[in-house]
Amino acid sequence: MRRFAACTLGLALAAPLSVFAQSAPAPQTLVVTAAHLIDVLKGTVVDDPQVVITEGRIASVGLKGDAAPADAKRIDLGNRTLLPGLIDLHVHLTSDPTISGYRGLEFTDNFWTIVGVANAKKTLQAGFTTVRNVGSANYDDVALKQAIGAGYISGPRIVPATYAIGATGGHCDTTEFPPSVSAPSPAVANGPEEIRKVVRTLRKYGAEVIKFCGTGGVLSKTDSVGAQQYSLEEMQALVEAAHMLDMKVAVHAHGKAGIDAAIRAGADTIEHASLADAESFKLAKQHGTVFDMDIYNDDYILAEGARNGVFAESLEKERQVGLKQRQTFQAAHAAGVTLGFGSDGGVYPNGDNARQFAKMVEWGMRPMEAIQAATVTAGKVLGKEHDVGAIEAGRYGDLIAVSGDPLADVTVLQTVDFVMKGGVVEKSAD
Repeated sequence: MRRFAACTLGLALAAPLSVFAQSAPAPQTLVVTAAHLIDVLKGTVVDDPQVVITEGRIASVGLKGDAAPADAKRIDLGNRTLLPGLIDLHVHLTSDPTISGYRGLEFTDNFWTIVGVANAKKTLQAGFTTVRNVGSANYDDVALKQAIGAGYISGPRIVPATYAIGATGGHCDTTEFPPSVSAPSPAVANGPEEIRKVVRTLRKYGAEVIKFCGTGGVLSKTDSVGAQQYSLEEMQALVEAAHMLDMKVAVHAHGKAGIDAAIRAGADTIEHASLADAESFKLAKQHGTVFDMDIYNDDYILAEGARNGVFAESLEKERQVGLKQRQTFQAAHAAGVTLGFGSDGGVYPNGDNARQFAKMVEWGMRPMEAIQAATVTAGKVLGKEHDVGAIEAGRYGDLIAVSGDPLADVTVLQTVDFVMKGGVVEKSAD
């Protein structure tokens, strides 16, 4: 009887965690038309498109006037341009950059869950229908995912990492207190066996991707921004444990040594990648590793960080790597490294994710390439290329619409007029 009860409880807890659960009943059939559609798979623009969505998924993509069910609900977006719902591979929904440094100590632990509720809605309204949340305390990102899936709150599809794993004293540890102050660090692990156990524990409680800190970082107070913090052996153990559980691995890494070691260990994405070089690019191409480079938020951190309470040490580290990261992005793109869209939302205000597109174009990408990084490429990175990342039959009915031509002026993506997720209109153009 006890075994049956445990299994029943396990099934009840697992149900809300199903990947990309539909948050609300979708209308039976919708027909969406607009002036233009960006086909991210072909890299072309389609004029006078018509998208038919049935039970939350795209049934067909054609042209205005094509046959459609007579009883379908019609949504005409006029002179707007349709795009797939955008994807951000690196966000922290439960963070608020205006509460930085020691200011966060003024709030109770569960305050950050509520911050996540607000940020989830802002992110969806901004046109990002899918995000990968790469680090939150208290399994908050799993809670958000469950609440969105059950229809309690509005937000994007979430791929949660839960806690980010890190070494003692590293970027993913709490380093701003004296020895007399103890802070819980459930994902701090040292050595291959400890690391494997933490990976399995995070998976047990809802993680769908594993994030670890391979080097120091900007916003941690005491470490060197580029110093490697896990050995190759430790990284290999972590990646092996995650891949065995069918989870991909994202690695926070600024310094070259940590970046190269993480690639050799088999990591799937490198976050930040600030100080990568030609050897790093070669390794990434050999291993199929994707770089997610947050090249917008340097502007925000340096402009607003001191006012927000960011540590002086962190501001100095940002000055060291901000420009270098953008130069690395330019060089990586020129070298043919696959670049995803990872903005680090939460380090700057969530909902402003699309501001990064302009920086990607400024530093070498064509607008189509930047859009593809946040759609088809990001969908593949998540392993969800049959669900999200393009307007194609069989995928979810995740659509956005903007006024103007984002291929001529990518900044129009900062003002999204219409958002649909899974056939449900989340933001109306009316």
